[in-house]
Amino acid sequence: MPLYEVQHYITLTISQKDELAEAITKIHSTKFSTPRMFVNVHFTATSTLRTYVGGKPQQGNHIRATVRNGPSRTSEDWNDLTRQIHSAWTTIVGPGLPKLRRSDTEEADTSLRSVIICGEILGGMEAGFFLPPAGGDAEWIERNWGAFRERADRGEEEFRDLVKEVEERGLLGGEGEGKEKREEMEMRREQARLEEMMGWGEHA
Repeated sequence: MPLYEVQHYITLTISQKDELAEAITKIHSTKFSTPRMFVNVHFTATSTLRTYVGGKPQQGNHIRATVRNGPSRTSEDWNDLTRQIHSAWTTIVGPGLPKLRRSDTEEADTSLRSVIICGEILGGMEAGFFLPPAGGDAEWIERNWGAFRERADRGEEEFRDLVKEVEERGLLGGEGEGKEKREEMEMRREQARLEEMMGWGEHA
């Protein structure tokens, strides 16, 4: 659902990209209730682009995020998310050069100049499912749980991971009528698998 674009003028190694993608995914999915499968991270090299700050040529490293905004997500939430992402960059890539040295060295500046969060996702579809509004993840997961499980049972790895994560994190809640329906669906799936193995029923 969220789309993070890491714009880097310095060269990032594959391992740095892997670590940044994992860090951003973990930060966003644990800060909110977004399953990891729906956190997208893209990397864009900008060393050949001419960029300006204050009307003057200046290169830098930036992270731009397009997210779902809503009343359940406050400015404090976004500031905390920004701090965590900035900290992850510093840990993985580096804090950058002292300001007094930047004009006197050819060494690349590894600092992250900006993290910008834009709440512009009005709708869309991902992996075949319409995106929920911010704060509506639990209801959305509940509504699509059967389809998620079906695709996991068909052997789609990312949906197997999704089902495992939802169950481990308790993203479905687990009380009331929803729990009863899930238990009934699970019993039916187990029965269907047993019948298929034994050659009974419609699988005979």
